[in-house]
Amino acid sequence: MANIKIFEDKKIRTVWNEEQEDWYFSVVDVIAVLTDSIQPRKYWNDLKRKLKQEGSQLSEKIGQLKLQSSDGKFYNTDVVNTKDLLRLVQSIPSPKAEPFKVWLAQVGSERLDEIADPEKAILRGADFYRAKGYTEGWINQRLQTIEMRKELTDEWKARGIEKDKDYAILTNEMTKAWSGLTVTEYKNLKGLKKENLRDNMTNIELVLNMLAEVTTTTISKQENPQTFEESKKIAKRGGNVAGDAKRRFEEETGRKVVSPLNASNKVLLEVKTEK
Repeated sequence: MANIKIFEDKKIRTVWNEEQEDWYFSVVDVIAVLTDSIQPRKYWNDLKRKLKQEGSQLSEKIGQLKLQSSDGKFYNTDVVNTKDLLRLVQSIPSPKAEPFKVWLAQVGSERLDEIADPEKAILRGADFYRAKGYTEGWINQRLQTIEMRKELTDEWKARGIEKDKDYAILTNEMTKAWSGLTVTEYKNLKGLKKENLRDNMTNIELVLNMLAEVTTTTISKQENPQTFEESKKIAKRGGNVAGDAKRRFEEETGRKVVSPLNASNKVLLEVKTEK
């Protein structure tokens, strides 16, 4: 689960590893924060070489994950977990080192709080979207969809489905059934590349997508599918229910549901019911 953390108004890309229950942090982002270097990648390459020459075990702890860059594309990026990040900070002379360590402890504490009390995660999620300029009405709708999506993925996991590509196939089946478009076609319509499709949906699109997910989850729990193909058929059935609702909505209102609107104009995503 990718996320952005803020330290002194600067962004640090992070990923939460559910199995290890630990955060992984972009090393280059941390370097940029601690050193204020205009070339944090060069600083990190020099430091990494030095650590390796010194025989530091830390150099063996560096991993790589695909993280989104400022150009919207995803690149392999050096990352470390919380424990090794603390060791890395000790290798960087910086007046920000101590406040950064305090911040890092707070990040870990907040995640543990969210696991114990999911409501706190929801509140932080609202703050995240609010900071990006989304309207309150849209935020309320989006947070509900996040919960519904989690229930669906939990159900798929219970059915033995674990691979990301399989989740993508099921999601694609369901999305096409209700919207008439594959996920890729939907994103193309909205002019998206790597951006999250749901973060670019209108509130009406979110409602129907959520109906598809709730219906798929309910049918799956009732019928207990044993194979991936059975889950695929259920995903399509769940999407069809929302597709029927979409057609009725369009007939009654004369408005098209699937829209090219995206988050470039967040105010318009909250489609008003009045004419």
